Amino acid sequence: MRRLDGDHRRARAARIGRVPPDARLRATFDVAAETYQDARPDYPGELYADLLAITGLRPPARLLEVGCGPGKATVPLARRGFTVTAVELGPALAEEARRRLTGYAGASVVTSAFEEWEPPAGVRFDLVYAATAWKWVDPAVRYDKAAGLLAPGGHLAVWNADHALPVGFDPFFAEIQKVYEEIGEGHPGPWPPPEDRADPTAAEFAASGRFTVVAARRYLWALRYTADAYLALLDTFSGHIAMEPDKRAHLYREIRRLLAARPDGRLTRHWSAVLTVGRRS
Repeated sequence: MRRLDGDHRRARAARIGRVPPDARLRATFDVAAETYQDARPDYPGELYADLLAITGLRPPARLLEVGCGPGKATVPLARRGFTVTAVELGPALAEEARRRLTGYAGASVVTSAFEEWEPPAGVRFDLVYAATAWKWVDPAVRYDKAAGLLAPGGHLAVWNADHALPVGFDPFFAEIQKVYEEIGEGHPGPWPPPEDRADPTAAEFAASGRFTVVAARRYLWALRYTADAYLALLDTFSGHIAMEPDKRAHLYREIRRLLAARPDGRLTRHWSAVLTVGRRS
């Protein structure tokens, strides 16, 4: 596997247009290990169906998941009979994933940063994938490392779960955005963000020189949340976990106040996921 020194890593990060992740924020998720699985949305079933159709994978193909968290995207593929090795930085999250994967003999969880992990000698994978985790891996390392871990013809798949604000989005988010701005936690750039903005992942795949993009698909869905459920969701986001306690308390009070004024006390949040699949060059 090709290794890069510090200067080469920085140059590579600059070339693909991304900076290394914030190590402090990257480590915050472990405190939400017990609530993350239930608070975060499930990925659409259509996404998994497309992933398997695009890659042509069939059980018991060998998969490697980067940043599995508590197993949100691990269990659905282990359930299908795939052999899954999941790498997770947070010890509490890794333990939660092991608990949820009990009964799936082909699934295992390793507690490690992906950048530092090495497989057993001679082991290569048919798919490396990351669900809402890829941005937390050093961009100067991730594409070379993923390519080196793949068997010939293997694929890299990356997807996310982001807040979407389509035409007609719930006005709650315009109201609460004012509170974020008041406490100095406003959204950088224009708000609401334009819905037609391009996802950068396919361009990053190409810029890495290690993968040929074979598919990019977008999925949009909506979920209803009570105040308690929505605050539980926010408690799994790195920015909210790391937020100063006084700011967070004020924000959460305002969320409860706004939702208490609604007849059903609920909000609608739209989610967007972009699946990008590349074949190893």
